[in-house]
Amino acid sequence: MNKIHETAVIKDGAIIGQDSIIGPYCCVGGNAVLGDGVVLKSHVVVEGYTLIGAGTKIFPFASVGHQPQDLKYHGEVSRLEIGCNNVIREHVTLNPGTEGGGLLTKVGDACLFMVGAHVAHDCIIGDNAILVNNVTLGGHVEIGEWAIVGGMSAVHQFVRIGRHAMIGGMSGVENDVIPYGSVVGNRAHLSGLNLIGLKRRSFSRDTIHDLRRAYRLIFAQEGTQAERLDDVAELFPNIEPVMEIVNFMRIDSNRAICQPLLEDAA
Repeated sequence: MNKIHETAVIKDGAIIGQDSIIGPYCCVGGNAVLGDGVVLKSHVVVEGYTLIGAGTKIFPFASVGHQPQDLKYHGEVSRLEIGCNNVIREHVTLNPGTEGGGLLTKVGDACLFMVGAHVAHDCIIGDNAILVNNVTLGGHVEIGEWAIVGGMSAVHQFVRIGRHAMIGGMSGVENDVIPYGSVVGNRAHLSGLNLIGLKRRSFSRDTIHDLRRAYRLIFAQEGTQAERLDDVAELFPNIEPVMEIVNFMRIDSNRAICQPLLEDAA
């Protein structure tokens, strides 16, 4: 049975799943779909063609699904899809896609968006990702599973952040971040592997050892990047996390790969 506060505004056409809670002064647009057990605490606005998965909780003054902040957007129908069991805290903003990015912004399951985080148009965010307070994602950003973006960081348009990566607080991320990498800085540089995150995710000591060896080879000074990637692929063909980094770096991208400082790569 749903609990909808008398001050909430639910427009005709909206679909509300079972056992959902719509708190005081929330507004739900006519094209929105809320799964079972969704909770809108209070003063939440859900607009546009927005799908919110079961069990997701949205806190006061979040704005979900309003039109993107893109001057090239001219009212075309686009979507925002949010998976299950996410937590979206106060003042978070999530925008739908645009024609230039497939008309879709997509969020996986079990993510945490802390106070004031912004997800721009056409972003793709994997499961279990965390955006800490006041993180800003430009358009077309991709964030892999289990990645963490530290507080007050800004991510440039079209940047890819690999799985299990860690972005230090107050970083400006202009380039792609390899899976399992850790970056930090005003113009962020690669500071090594996210070893703490790997241990928390129960990666074995052997896998972490292989990742460290591969990291040193990939970012050595000898040869070209393509040559070093080929060498690492030959040495670690059956180590899945290593090959994930290799394949990530081989993909054509709008952005360069975030590099370590010379002393960090040694």
